[in-house]
Amino acid sequence: MKKAYVEELHNPLPREEDDHAASSEIDLGGNKSYMVGISDLYQTVIYDVLYDDEIRTVSLYGAAGVGKTTLAKEICEDPSIFECRAFVTIGPKYQLKEILKCILAQVDPDCDKLLVEEDEEVLSKYVYRSLNCWLLYLIVLDDVWDLQVWHELKRSFPDEEEESEGRFLLTTRSREVAESCFAGRAFEVPFLDKAESWNLLRQKMFSSPQLEEVRRKIAELEEVGRKIAENCEGLPLLIVTVAKLLSKADKTLEYWTKVAEKKDSTFSEANEQISEVLFPSYEYLPQHLKACFLYMGVVTQNYEIPLSKLIKWWSAEGFLERVQGRTSESIALEFLRELLSKNVFMVIPNESSDSDGGIKNYGLHSSFWYLSNREAGKNKFFYNLNTRVDGLAEGIKGQRRLCIHNNILFGIKDVYNSIASTSTVCSLLCIGPHHPYPVPICLEYLRLLRVLDALTIRFYEFPMEVLNLVHLKYLAITFNGHLPTFISKLWNLECLVIRRNRSTVKSHGNSSYLPMEIWDLRKLEHLQIMGSNLPKPREGSFLPNLLALLDVSAQSCTEDVLERIPNLQKLGIRIELALENVDQKPFFCFDHISHLHELNTLKCVVVNPQITLSEIVAPIFPLSIFPSSLVKLTLSGLGYPWEEMSRISSLPNLRVLKLKCYAFRGPKWEVVGRFEFEALRILLIEDTDLVQWTVADDYHFRHLSCLSIKHCYKLEEIPANFGNVSSENA
Repeated sequence: MKKAYVEELHNPLPREEDDHAASSEIDLGGNKSYMVGISDLYQTVIYDVLYDDEIRTVSLYGAAGVGKTTLAKEICEDPSIFECRAFVTIGPKYQLKEILKCILAQVDPDCDKLLVEEDEEVLSKYVYRSLNCWLLYLIVLDDVWDLQVWHELKRSFPDEEEESEGRFLLTTRSREVAESCFAGRAFEVPFLDKAESWNLLRQKMFSSPQLEEVRRKIAELEEVGRKIAENCEGLPLLIVTVAKLLSKADKTLEYWTKVAEKKDSTFSEANEQISEVLFPSYEYLPQHLKACFLYMGVVTQNYEIPLSKLIKWWSAEGFLERVQGRTSESIALEFLRELLSKNVFMVIPNESSDSDGGIKNYGLHSSFWYLSNREAGKNKFFYNLNTRVDGLAEGIKGQRRLCIHNNILFGIKDVYNSIASTSTVCSLLCIGPHHPYPVPICLEYLRLLRVLDALTIRFYEFPMEVLNLVHLKYLAITFNGHLPTFISKLWNLECLVIRRNRSTVKSHGNSSYLPMEIWDLRKLEHLQIMGSNLPKPREGSFLPNLLALLDVSAQSCTEDVLERIPNLQKLGIRIELALENVDQKPFFCFDHISHLHELNTLKCVVVNPQITLSEIVAPIFPLSIFPSSLVKLTLSGLGYPWEEMSRISSLPNLRVLKLKCYAFRGPKWEVVGRFEFEALRILLIEDTDLVQWTVADDYHFRHLSCLSIKHCYKLEEIPANFGNVSSENA
């Protein structure tokens, strides 16, 4: 690009902030146009468009309503941008000739006669000639959905070798399109933070020139106004829409408090109004992703679902088509990354989230949650039951999935009868608050159930009606008794979760509530049993599909048991030490884990760690070598000396390591080996008496990206080698 020409003709903005768009502060006189929360990005894009010779294209991506089009329009209308510029909206269903006409009308003021032309070839040639008359031009393509439109338009733009030089700005909801459509730069337009959200709401609500009166009103309403803005969860379109609705009502503290507490219809009305903008994000999803997106709305608003549970639900529902050599988890992760790329849901990060794209929890923005619920209701995909009125509604008939947000509803006769009469239900999710007493859930009528999640309902006795649900693939209940031998009748079961009521669980070295028939569930992929022993297998017993065995007792990890589940990928061991277990025999469970060659995740938790914190630091036996396939390892309460870390540090594939509650103990940890933690990305150390921690070589922990230190009050300092690592110290 001719930099001198640009500087002389337009005197563009410097890269540093200036008065035009640098601040989110508000001019109460209403004369300036401020871009709350995106001023820095505005400056960056302007600089790239005007100054960087290597960049011809810049793309902006993000969720619907986040402000991409607003930012693109501000850039296109900026007086420092080239005199020749065109802004054209593409959309999911575009017509090439209409796009060409729109561009031509903006770049050639004398093209009136050509705007009736219907031949795309003719229009393309005129666009090319018109643009070639300008030394510099900018074309903004707003709301691009796929790559095809760019391939069709390229021939209408002068080549880079031509005298004319073009710059292109793209906005899209798809990260994939943004990063692959142009060989330029892609920027994500983020959600606003709490302060920016309040600034935008304040700007839209209080632009009156009567400054003193306005400032008094702002001071009166600021606290509750910030709460209203926070409830918009950083989505500018929702903030602006809520502001419009608020402006039509009295600006009183009483009314705004109702809005902030969502005790009136303001947020529902606002979400309904903006759903037209958000709807295409759902409508143009591939069919296999639509069901996954709608399922995300089954939970209550602002509720996070662990990815592991979501995957098991999807799998039981049949959303994850089985592919030879691939697990349901890998397919689900692929689907989630597709949805994430299309910006229809959000990741909730924590210290467990893997640095290379691992996801632990998901969350829907409230506006997308509203959209998901609305569309799920229209399509009879699922029905949310939260009140007695919901239970009596005509809409419950013919539903295939019920999500119960208030478990006590089962105890109300007319609601019970409404559910019982709905024989089409194939999924029943009880996700309301934990209920301490049993309630009837009419299982005898729901013979088509494939998914039953009733962990929040306490059963005193095993509900025998479950044994008639032969289509069940997913069963999760809270129950303290013994599982009946007839559990083998559920031959389709893929996931079984039995949670014990914590108030009655006792530490028993030989506790077992699983029958021998558990080995007959050949399709079982996930088994989670709180502290129970797996019964000794019979001759020929084999669980070839079992990939996850969680919360199992240490006594179950015998060679005889583990060799019958050779494809196990995730193992969670629960060690309950009683006073008589001073010989630490449960720790011998580690001796056989090395035989699990597919194991990638191991979690071992000592339930009573205070028993292991004796004055004796040296363990009765050394820590066994773990399988080299291990990727994630969590240890808690073991009490091993730091010298035993050498048996972990050499694992070639270990990326996530969590050490909790005196997993290792002692005042000094020296990392001195040649190849120590060479693959580790995430390290968490929590609750330990460590004082001095030294790392001999920069080569150690060289791939570490996240270090979290919690409740390690004796630790004097973090090794200097971690200077560039993202760290958290609590």
